[in-house]
Amino acid sequence: MKSIIISIGGSVILSEEVDVSFFKELASLLKKFSKQYKIFVIVGGGNVARKYIKLGRDLRFDEKVLDSIGIYVTRVNAKILTNIIEESNKDIPCTTDEAIEKDKPIVIMGGTTPGHSTDMVGAELAEKTGADLFIIATNVDGIYDKDPNKYSDAKQLKEVKIDQLIESYGTKWKSAGKNIVIDGPALGIIKRAKLVTYVVNGKRLDQLEKALTDQSFDGTKITI
Repeated sequence: MKSIIISIGGSVILSEEVDVSFFKELASLLKKFSKQYKIFVIVGGGNVARKYIKLGRDLRFDEKVLDSIGIYVTRVNAKILTNIIEESNKDIPCTTDEAIEKDKPIVIMGGTTPGHSTDMVGAELAEKTGADLFIIATNVDGIYDKDPNKYSDAKQLKEVKIDQLIESYGTKWKSAGKNIVIDGPALGIIKRAKLVTYVVNGKRLDQLEKALTDQSFDGTKITI
């Protein structure tokens, strides 16, 4: 069965205000596409993880411990999502191999090990499963030339080459809790595996659905 990988940011799942209707609509969308595809969803830690990581950094925890804290938060976020999607696993996988072994139409997980973000987990799953599509669902409308949350003149990139992103951000892991659109290790896998990758605003489920059906969507296509 063909597969689709969705790496969804923790800030999409849980923002400052909890939107119950969003969870229901997301669950319905995933269920709809699970009839045609095996769907893997990797959930990030978002602002909750970043707050804990900041606390740990202020207390002088080392980077590996900070990463581990973030991973625990991603798994809590994943657990919330599994419990509103009947067709998904209830035990959260700790590795991509465990996720692949799950016999469910929708498989949900969080982070795995220190040294990368959940985007890399998604890219790793996409490579291992030979996924038809890798979607990064973040809290902004794709990739910009600079942070749109800080700069009003930031310009959206409709298409961007993977080499351009690697030149700008590298392929190394910077530090725990760093808030970037795609982490370096994920970029490395996208290039190596030649993954078809779209970046879209996960809060805009209409645009996520368009990306899933390969229609024109408000976001960014990463080209190899």
